[in-house]
Order: sequence, then C-alpha cells, then structure tokens
Amino acid sequence: MNVKTRMVFTYKSKQLAEIAYNSLYPDNENHIESFVEDNRLTCIIENENIGSVLNTIEDLIQCEKVIEVTSEII
Repeated sequence: MNVKTRMVFTYKSKQLAEIAYNSLYPDNENHIESFVEDNRLTCIIENENIGSVLNTIEDLIQCEKVIEVTSEII
C-alpha cells in the first residue's frame, strides 16, 4: 500500500515561495515532488512505508522553519 500526502506552505509572495523551493530542492530531489504556484509551495510525499512518510513530513517542516526564520532576518 502506498501512503501519499500533500503539504502546502503559503508565503507572503511568490518570490518567497520560490526561495523556499530552491532551498529545499537539493534535499528533496528524487524524494518529494514539489512545485510553486502563485505564493504557495506544494510538496507531495509518497512512500510504501508510513514511518518514512512521517519522518519526511517532520524533516520538511523543520527545514521550512529554518527557511521562514532566515527569510524574516533577511
């Protein structure tokens, strides 16, 4: 059985969504399908193991928190 989830992060602008996408892309390549649409970054996670999906969600949220804090500093 495949477990599939979609996470959507909403930013103040498309530029910030693209910064988040570009920051996360190296870690997510070949693991998470992601794309920017307007001011939203959508990440689609799919795996046969629910534990792997949950770990990926947790990692993604932690990385996004760093991006959010960093973008506020800049």
